[in-house]
Amino acid sequence: MIPLARSSRIAIPKLGLGTWKLAGPEGQAAVESALALGYRHLDTADRYANEAEVGAGLAASGVARGEVFLTSKVWHDKLAPDALRRSLEGSLAKLGTDYLDLFLIHWPAPDMDLAAAVAELERAKSEGLVRRWGVSNFPLGLMRRLEEMGAEPACLQVEYHVLLSQRALLDWCRPRGIALAAYSPLGQGALASQQVLAEIGRRHGASGLQVALAWLLRQEMVVAIPKASRRETQQANLDAVPLAEKLTAEDVAAIDALPKDWRRVNPDFAPDWNS
Repeated sequence: MIPLARSSRIAIPKLGLGTWKLAGPEGQAAVESALALGYRHLDTADRYANEAEVGAGLAASGVARGEVFLTSKVWHDKLAPDALRRSLEGSLAKLGTDYLDLFLIHWPAPDMDLAAAVAELERAKSEGLVRRWGVSNFPLGLMRRLEEMGAEPACLQVEYHVLLSQRALLDWCRPRGIALAAYSPLGQGALASQQVLAEIGRRHGASGLQVALAWLLRQEMVVAIPKASRRETQQANLDAVPLAEKLTAEDVAAIDALPKDWRRVNPDFAPDWNS
């Protein structure tokens, strides 16, 4: 059973399936496999160009729509209200659903009218097209801007793993009931070679990657969405859920002591992360 990150703003499964680069028949099969194993949280985006496959996988799985937490996102060049609405409607059509559990602004844009975008998100929420809305890749300064406008995002999705601290954002989000969803929670697989993680894993009969995931899952209001196309990898990620409760204080201290400045995702259109 996957626990929930729960607050007055959101209740979201702490482990989900990230679907970036999962397209075509492989993408649909990955979604079906994850749902068969017990996943109930799927994360996609207009930019991934795989919403049709994600929707087909959900439909073929036999799992009721209401049992699955479904997230999609709007790209940063579609944040004007009309464009945002068209993107949302396109996502709903491709996913074959009447609503999203969570709809995110995928990246901020320097010239965006944030207030207008938020107003459109709130309108979509009031119409039942989205249950909750949030943002992705927003630094602390933009989160403060949202609060200053009276906006209440339910989730912030950012890169977060054992080698990249998000302490400032966590300290901001937690008291407000905002879930922090970690994408690339395994450093896109690169954490497999991290010796500290491997050593901790050996003590628990687990892999270093499972330890890295467990470190995230044990944290209050933190959600992880690792991509996994193979059933074996999906199951290994699921097995990190009970491992989260078995990590010792010494294990956690050793992980906390690792460098925390290794960012994997930093495109040329990224915001100033320190702003």
